[in-house]
Parts: sequence; C-alpha cells; structure tokens
Amino acid sequence: MTFVQLIDCKTSRFEEMNRLMDTWVEQTKGKRTATHNVIGKDRSDDSHFVEIVEFPSYEEAMRNSSLPETGRIFREMVALCDETPTFTDLDVVRDEQLPAANARRFFEVIAMRGELPPLDGLLTENYHGHDPANAQDTIGMDAVRREIEMWRRAFDFAFIVEDQISQGGRVCTRWTWKGRHTGEFLGIPATGGNVAMTGTTVFRYDSEGKIVEGWWEYDRLGLMAQLGALDALGV
Repeated sequence: MTFVQLIDCKTSRFEEMNRLMDTWVEQTKGKRTATHNVIGKDRSDDSHFVEIVEFPSYEEAMRNSSLPETGRIFREMVALCDETPTFTDLDVVRDEQLPAANARRFFEVIAMRGELPPLDGLLTENYHGHDPANAQDTIGMDAVRREIEMWRRAFDFAFIVEDQISQGGRVCTRWTWKGRHTGEFLGIPATGGNVAMTGTTVFRYDSEGKIVEGWWEYDRLGLMAQLGALDALGV
C-alpha cells in the first residue's frame, strides 16, 4: 500500500534547508526509496512549509529512514527549523490521478458502440488537435466529433492503454488500437478484416481537468497496408 509522510515545519532559513535537501538527494542516490516529493509554502505565512513524501509502502519508508544519511540530514534540518517539525504518517486509501483517468475515459468513450456520447465533460469547446495525417489541425468540438465519427463509421474498434505518464498538466498515453473494418475508410471499401496499430497521444489539460490540446502519432501507414491500400500502389 502506498505510504505518504507529511512533514510540517516553520523556518526562516528555507534556502539553507533547500540546499540541505539537495545534499541528501545527492548522497542517497540509488539508495533512497521515495518515489515522489513535493514541498509547499503557506501563502499566508512565508515561514510555514509542508513537505509531502511518497513511498511505495510503509516498509520502504522505514528503510529510507534507516539510511545513515537520512538520520544525519534530519538532525541538521531540525536545527534549521524555528520550532520542532511535526510528522503525519498516512496510508493512501484513495489516489485519483484525474488527468490520466480522464485520458483513459476519452479512449473508452470514443470506442463505445451506438451513438457517440457528448464529449463536453472530457474536452473544452476550443480543443486543438494535431495529427500529421490531417492536412489541417482539428479545432473545436464539432470538428473533433466529425473526425471521431469518420473512424467509427469505418471500424468497430477499441483502445488498449499500454502505458501512461502524467506530469505538469499533460498526459502521455501509449496505446494499441484494434478494430474490424466495417465501412468505407478514405475511399477503401469495407473488407471485414481485423486490423491493429499502435500510437501515442499527448493531451494537455486545463485547470478543470478537461483536454485542451492533443498531439497524435500513430502507424497510419501500417494500417493502410493492412487494408490493402498499398498493394494497388505497388508498395
């Protein structure tokens, strides 16, 4: 179970403390077990800081605490505090990665059978899509729906999310797309055959968790080969 430790402290010597933390990171390289570290400053009190440290488990946190470098740095950190810091140990019982979950939901929704559901809960009205296979960028909700409907008329398909990386309001998703060619696609009559391709999409999110912009890269050439379009060209 993921474990988080909150360290609450007051210090008028934060720059010194920050340099001390850099020293600890350098000295424990390859040994520390923390997976995520965030330090926040109280907007109403410039001397009040909260550090949030995430570990894969409580046991890994304890292993991190037992490092000799950690003990020494901790003593030096306390000496820089205006008062004794407090510690809160938390077992994570719910962890919502909202942008990443939103991206997964987008891929699920556009592959649903039947009428395409509304997308306003997932995308902004002025969404901007970049796809090198298109002569022009896809801009606006109506244009997005037309693009998606083109694919849905031609294929019964689903996405398999292989990997996701979420950072700084952007989510990168590596996916596999599998479908059956059931309708005309770019002038190619339905073959009834099964096709597949891989791709990567990067979404940028706004403060409300909606997708503002998207960059698509996928094996369009491989798909066309599976549909027999390259045979006619002698490729």
